[in-house]
Amino acid sequence: KANAGDASSQVSVGNTYAKGEGVPQDYAQAAAWYRKAAEQGDAVAQVKLGFLYLNGDGVSQDYAQAVAWWRKAAAQGEADAQYNLGGLYDAVGHGVPQDYKQAAAWYSKSAEQGDAKAQYNLGLLYAVGHGVPQDLAQSAFWWRKAAEQGIAVAQYNLGIFYYMGLGVPQDYAEAYFWLDLVAAGKLDAPDTEKGAKFRDESASHLAPADLSREQERARKWFEAHRA
Repeated sequence: KANAGDASSQVSVGNTYAKGEGVPQDYAQAAAWYRKAAEQGDAVAQVKLGFLYLNGDGVSQDYAQAVAWWRKAAAQGEADAQYNLGGLYDAVGHGVPQDYKQAAAWYSKSAEQGDAKAQYNLGLLYAVGHGVPQDLAQSAFWWRKAAEQGIAVAQYNLGIFYYMGLGVPQDYAEAYFWLDLVAAGKLDAPDTEKGAKFRDESASHLAPADLSREQERARKWFEAHRA
């Protein structure tokens, strides 16, 4: 099918070469197959080909080509491409000029489709006022969405916001819940320790029944999100 021009089959062949599954890993072959599908308008292939250009795998590193392919995929509503473009505009020297407004616009498109990384990064832009007016309530809104999908640093930030009453009403029960998830150790040790410290501080403000309720809530969250 791939040789006959079927785009999804071409992507599958490209994946085989990219991962080295049953064949020697060969990024140049992966790029060739992704390109065949990408030129037919396959958004997944356009995203994958963009990554190869970004990293210089199988092709000469070329940020402009990465941007061009991701733009094509993003125009089709591909959330990964929208997030990737946001990341390029958020950074310095990666094929486009740094432009926080563009970063926010692309993150928003991806975040609204449910991309957790875009939700977290959009929350950061709102927190510092880069490309958007500073708005801690919006920051908390997007971090909650990312936190609910298991992004540990979003859980940490959201927990601190609840502890301090930033962008949300101060709520030690909510702070305890989110920081208890962080204390499980998904972050680097210093942040995990800080999360545990603020969790325990939050616990000291809770009645025993409220604390038990949040501990049970956290236990159920872990059960539901166990890999």
